[in-house]
Amino acid sequence: MIKKTIEYHITDSSQDCTVEEFLKARGYSHHLVVHLKKDPQGLIVDHIPVYTVHRLQAGERLRVTLTEEESSHNIVPVPLPLSIVYEDEDILVIDKAAGVPVHPSQGHHDNTLANAVAWYYCQKGEPFTYRAINRLDRDTTGLLILAKHMLSACVLSHEMQNRNIKREYRAMVCGRTMEQGCIRSPIARVSGSTIERAIDHEHGESACTHYRRISYNESLDLSYISLWLETGRTHQIRVHMKSIGHPLPGDFLYHPDYRHIKRQPLHSYGLSFLHPVTGRSMEFTAELPQDMACLL
Repeated sequence: MIKKTIEYHITDSSQDCTVEEFLKARGYSHHLVVHLKKDPQGLIVDHIPVYTVHRLQAGERLRVTLTEEESSHNIVPVPLPLSIVYEDEDILVIDKAAGVPVHPSQGHHDNTLANAVAWYYCQKGEPFTYRAINRLDRDTTGLLILAKHMLSACVLSHEMQNRNIKREYRAMVCGRTMEQGCIRSPIARVSGSTIERAIDHEHGESACTHYRRISYNESLDLSYISLWLETGRTHQIRVHMKSIGHPLPGDFLYHPDYRHIKRQPLHSYGLSFLHPVTGRSMEFTAELPQDMACLL
């Protein structure tokens, strides 16, 4: 069982708000509020259970208890390397290595980030539910966020959908790019393929990528660039950069040129967001992995 308790001190600004209004203003979804309604100990005001229609008064203390009966028990714990950048009661920030899928799938049952996290919690003797907020391709390295409980997952997923989680990527691409640019080309799945994507102006979903050149390695003819996205389409950076003549080397799908590197040199370098429970501003960066750093 996973249990998370949060206590709120009601101030004048929340006077006469119902419990439901108060919680939704703090990122609780309708589904999460319904979940709390069903638990007799889910909502307590000054030691007394209340309904969501209870009108809060200044000076009261609202205690919210989120209880999950089921954890991710189907994920096999495996002692794999796990680089934790930050951890508290609500979130984990991980620096993912290359070649590591984020989720188990066919052919990847015991070599994923989920397996490593399952082992980490197993050693601590704690149950967990695996919830990755942002996703990275198997060969993409860098920062991603894991939510430790239902509220963190709810708030961060909403922030992700509303593009309030700022992500900066770093990449090496072929050729000398412009100093900066913006690519606005719709992306769709390639017919007959389960994973490949392409620019498709007729059927594609809108996608926007901004980039800035940091440096250029003339001897390798590679540009080192910073990227940030307005949208989060599958393979967006890889497809967009290829579409303007600057593919990522070592990309098995879009540019399988392995002279300089054996994977696409794409790295989730920076993350900034508001903490899902405290509201505190959080900002993290992760240095380039060695294989990318060598290309500089």
